[in-house]
Amino acid sequence: MKTFTTATLLATVGVFALSGCASTGNVTPQYVPPSTYQNYDCQALSQEYNRVNRYVEAARNEQSTFAASGVGVGISAGRWGISPNISLGVGKSDNTKARDAKLSRLYGERDAIVQSARIQRCSFANGIKIYGE
Repeated sequence: MKTFTTATLLATVGVFALSGCASTGNVTPQYVPPSTYQNYDCQALSQEYNRVNRYVEAARNEQSTFAASGVGVGISAGRWGISPNISLGVGKSDNTKARDAKLSRLYGERDAIVQSARIQRCSFANGIKIYGE
């Protein structure tokens, strides 16, 4: 049985990250025209692509926020007598609309950068897929 070293694992993850997987999950990219980036040269496009990818990863890793799921008011009796009681139900929210909207915009920007890089024949865009490919 072979064991993977940390270096091998990191190299494998790096290859998959650089291969340009266009997976967006259930989020559809928002349309951003490639002309937005027409004044960028290949180096600037590459830097912008990397910057947007960092934002995508950060947005994907955002945790859901806590949300109040209920409020209870009552009376409790205990060792010290009868007293009012207020309880809050707090749980993790499954509302990811804000995160999905941010990802949609970022995916659209990333696709526009790649399309602009293809128009300018930038080498970094070779093999990078955009949504729908």
